[in-house]
Amino acid sequence: MSRLGNLGARLYRGEVGYDFVAKRRIWYGVSILITITAIVGLAVRGLNMGIEFKGGAVFTTPKVEVSVSQAQEIAEEASGHQAIVQELGTGGMRIQVSELDTAQADQVQTELAEELGVERDSVNAELVGPSWGEQIANKAWTGLGVFMFLVVIYLAIAFEWRMAVAALIALIHDITITVGVYALVGFEVTPGTVIGLLTILGYSLYDTVVVFDSLKEGSKDITKQTRWTYGEVANRSINSTLVRSINTTVVALLPVAGLLFIGGGVLGAGMLNDISLSLFVGLAAGAYSSIFIATPLVADLKEREPQIKALRKRVLAKRAAAAAKGEPRPGDESPDADGDLLDPAPAAAVVGPRGRGRGRPTGRR
Repeated sequence: MSRLGNLGARLYRGEVGYDFVAKRRIWYGVSILITITAIVGLAVRGLNMGIEFKGGAVFTTPKVEVSVSQAQEIAEEASGHQAIVQELGTGGMRIQVSELDTAQADQVQTELAEELGVERDSVNAELVGPSWGEQIANKAWTGLGVFMFLVVIYLAIAFEWRMAVAALIALIHDITITVGVYALVGFEVTPGTVIGLLTILGYSLYDTVVVFDSLKEGSKDITKQTRWTYGEVANRSINSTLVRSINTTVVALLPVAGLLFIGGGVLGAGMLNDISLSLFVGLAAGAYSSIFIATPLVADLKEREPQIKALRKRVLAKRAAAAAKGEPRPGDESPDADGDLLDPAPAAAVVGPRGRGRGRPTGRR
């Protein structure tokens, strides 16, 4: 078995682990800092909305003997607006100019043909009205709102409302970071970007639900024992799915990185940036939030319940009594030399059923 596979098996069995929940204040602080940076970038720079949202025209030319920079200069002089120019495989140009009406688009089309030395009819013009862009934006917000609502309802029914709230906060966290990166980088926001956002939300939710399912199983009848607190069981749930989350995230990020850095950067296919950047940032943020935000938030909310508070007191009291007698403390976990990996007692698996065999609890502890 590979070293990573062996580590994953040991994490799943509870033989080693990292105390994510106990250090949750650090993760909260990191997330708040990143989120504030994203919000400041959004407020200062704003989003570079594509013509699908603010209206404009797209001109496609036949093969021309000018460079991209020359074509951009010609288009900006003809329209009086900033232009985005991309070279096509045919040798032609795709020239995008925002905020043009029909009359202005006709005039720009004529001037482009003259300056580029081609026939006017060979320059194809597609006009997008601002009202159509507004409808697209409204539909995008509606789709996002419906998605969030259904997520909360599903998680509240399948798990509990605390998990629904934590998942919603994690999703908002992922959206904010992704949108903030778009503002800071200046990439154009298109319908492809919206599709990418919805895609990464589903991926982030999948990762979070996997951890929640492990937590639901592990915390079954948790108040009937005095060995583990809820936060410790939540931490075990993160560790037991950690390698799986890392593997799926890396596998998903590799092709997306190819689209972003090779397709968009090296090959110059700028249209790939619309969706690839949202996927790349969102997948990374989603993996982070499912591990460092969602489950620690559930533990925070759950440990405010009177029953869970009482359980924590009983567990700590039992450990203190065992320590006073010089006995090994139930559920005690001591860090290794690095202070990160924890090595619990062999019998310390989970509170609820994990399956047959080693580590399955037999009743009240």
